[in-house]
Amino acid sequence: MANFQNVTPIRLGQAELTGTIATIYTTPVSTRTYVKQIDICNTTGGTLTVNVHIVPNVANVAGTAGTGNAIYYTFSIAANSVLQWRGVQIMNAVDTIQAKASAVGLTLTASGGEAV
Repeated sequence: MANFQNVTPIRLGQAELTGTIATIYTTPVSTRTYVKQIDICNTTGGTLTVNVHIVPNVANVAGTAGTGNAIYYTFSIAANSVLQWRGVQIMNAVDTIQAKASAVGLTLTASGGEAV
């Protein structure tokens, strides 16, 4: 049987973002993760910006968020609105989803599946 054939759908993470980069999800060892959707809700009355990164590991150590792994970088989200990203990103063991906001008021929810 081939590896990574058993996929379990899960919520990868949910967090209120701050002005500091934070890890929302880490792919477990011996697992691959399929990122299918990321929703970011602005719960404030003003426009905020967001940075979202899918950060690859280096020698099984989590890497650093930067422009080279951003899927959104200082992207504006209007007051009281939701940004939705849908697609497929494959994450290897110890890869991470990391994010930060320009201010408190953004909630990020990521969904997908883990394959073993």
